Amino acid sequence: MTTAILERPLTASADTAASGARSLDLQFATAEEMREGLDNAVATLIDTAKDAACGILVTRLRPGHFTVALDNSVPFGETYEAIAA
Repeated sequence: MTTAILERPLTASADTAASGARSLDLQFATAEEMREGLDNAVATLIDTAKDAACGILVTRLRPGHFTVALDNSVPFGETYEAIAA
């Protein structure tokens, strides 16, 4: 099961990139879901990152729970990973 929670709710037919979402909160039950879900989340935020001229930070909050967000401390065109303490 994959759950995605955005900064602001979107309708099922809305395009996340077009909405200007700056972060995604994701939970995964399996490693396969995690790999695919994180790849899709980063791909979703790439266009918004181009407009914001910043990079993307993927943060592991706890097992199976991640945040993928635009981050001004990450250089434009790059994706960094972090583990929350």
